[in-house]
Amino acid sequence: MKQFEKILFATDFSENSEHAFDYAYALAQKFGSQLIILHVINEPVDLRGFYVPHVSFENLEKEIEEGAEKMMQKFCRTKIKDFSNYKANIVTGIPYEEILKKADEENVSLIVLGTQGRSGIDHLLFGSTAERVVRKSARPVMTVRLP
Repeated sequence: MKQFEKILFATDFSENSEHAFDYAYALAQKFGSQLIILHVINEPVDLRGFYVPHVSFENLEKEIEEGAEKMMQKFCRTKIKDFSNYKANIVTGIPYEEILKKADEENVSLIVLGTQGRSGIDHLLFGSTAERVVRKSARPVMTVRLP
């Protein structure tokens, strides 16, 4: 069986992601893998000049980044016990693109994602980050759905 030297786990801090994390964490422990935890702040629509004053928009971006950092710290503090071979990253961009970019940069062996299980019009309108990662990734991708 192929060893997983590096596992990339992407989270949006949802219940689905937390469930998927259990799998990524168990694999990292079993194989002695480095676990790379990634959160992508979805690139906000640029509203400057339309509805939101320039200063307010910059403050909003800063608050979103600070909030994501606090969520990541809490996530790592509460979910990771007795395991130090991990690093946490927060980036801004289009989620599936940033996940694929990080996977390439880190040369990961596996990507682990939670799925929302959307269907019908919901799926058509919002798409699926996990689906796009699966379709475009040259690396193995494990998707985990809530039971």
